[in-house]
Amino acid sequence: MIDAVATDSSSISSNDKPRRARRTRMTGAERRQQLLEIGRTLFAAKGFEGTSVEEIAAKAGVSKPVVYEHFGGKEGLYAVVVDREMRRLLDMVTGSLTAGHPRELCEQAAFALLDYIEENTDGFRILVRDSPIPQSTGSFASLISDIATQVEDILGREFKSRGFDPKLAPLYAQALVGMVALTGQWWLDVRRPKKAEVAAHLVNLAWHGLDGLEQKPRLIGHRKA
Repeated sequence: MIDAVATDSSSISSNDKPRRARRTRMTGAERRQQLLEIGRTLFAAKGFEGTSVEEIAAKAGVSKPVVYEHFGGKEGLYAVVVDREMRRLLDMVTGSLTAGHPRELCEQAAFALLDYIEENTDGFRILVRDSPIPQSTGSFASLISDIATQVEDILGREFKSRGFDPKLAPLYAQALVGMVALTGQWWLDVRRPKKAEVAAHLVNLAWHGLDGLEQKPRLIGHRKA
């Protein structure tokens, strides 16, 4: 009875056999982008030393020589990832500085940094690590310096209009941007209080100083969250 209902595999037509899905071959640009995204994720999670070319290749489904072909090795891939993140953050900060009032400009800069941390968490984790590659395209400290240079011009004009020495603007710019960046590192893990509240307190400290702190700091710009 069992034999009667059993199917003879030899009677199955070749047309009925399941076909293996044909893999779509990536272009060079697509493969490069894939490797960058995989490298970004692994570097953020494990750091440079904890990530291997073997693991990158395995995640991408390719052999190690493909990674070397595109980036020359792990160091080259890491350098490109860092460079892209630095440019993304710098563009977000410089693009945000559109207001006329100096206090709102401070708010916009704080929001830009916090936005980047929230939206590009892996990238920020990579940037705040000390770079192990001497020839890499930059470091978090140099990035902060680049952002501070953008703020420096704004502070210089404000200092001059108020009778302060504009030569001190670079010092204050470094202090302000550094304060926001270090607070951002802390907020990355705790995510409390909410982003707008963090921005309000940062600007409160920067704008009023400890002596003139508002008990309930407020945001004066159009963005409230």
